[in-house]
Amino acid sequence: MKSRRTVRIAAATALPAALVLGFGGVAGAADSQSYQVDLAQLNDSGASGTAMLTLSGKELTVKIEAEGLVPGAPHAQHIHGSTEGHDFHCPKPSADKNGDNVVSTAEGLPAYGDINISLTTKGDTSKASGLAVDRMPVADSKGYMSYERTLTVSQKVADHIKDLHVVQHGIDTNKNKKYDFNKGKSELDPKLPQEATAPATCGMLAGAAVGSVPVGGVETGTGNTAGTESPQLLAAGGAAAAAAVGVLAVARRRTARSGL
Repeated sequence: MKSRRTVRIAAATALPAALVLGFGGVAGAADSQSYQVDLAQLNDSGASGTAMLTLSGKELTVKIEAEGLVPGAPHAQHIHGSTEGHDFHCPKPSADKNGDNVVSTAEGLPAYGDINISLTTKGDTSKASGLAVDRMPVADSKGYMSYERTLTVSQKVADHIKDLHVVQHGIDTNKNKKYDFNKGKSELDPKLPQEATAPATCGMLAGAAVGSVPVGGVETGTGNTAGTESPQLLAAGGAAAAAAVGVLAVARRRTARSGL
């Protein structure tokens, strides 16, 4: 099991890591920036992982390796934060205002800010696709997920990339390996259970502000493909949305020490 995680993250981060180490030393690399994001669990999801974001001009490549997700379920994931210079951060357990032991999406929003980019597998990547569960990555039968996509972002996103962060959604509070309504309906879409849309992991980009009081709102990022959201697609996603990612940063560090 451990070797599988190590191989996955090593393969996923080999190229971005090389870009980080070689930054400024390659012709045309002056406009490239690479950031590692360690995704930590929220809501005791048991999920964690690693993301690598590489920006070249307005082209953003996102790679995510994750584990601990709800098996066989789609996992909504987004890039949140401000493109106006405001500071946002990952929510703390104290964000749970109604005392149900779950920081819901609405309760976490003041901390991590609105959606800039929806990390879908295809089509539109704007805020409008935030609940496009039919186009979100799906964890395998063991809760692993591998995601990669290159998309075009707005100039504001490119200028404020260091102020943004990755949030994945979807938890399994009663450990039955599926989303259900034991925590009620989602405040985002009553057809979806709260488990499906509650945040499961969050990670800030290297260089992002930490511990600041969040203020203001955010702009919506734009994708490089056209797509429209429909109520039918959201309804078809009925019992789904998102969860989180694996203890892969540790695996990567072990890989580096072993010389692999």
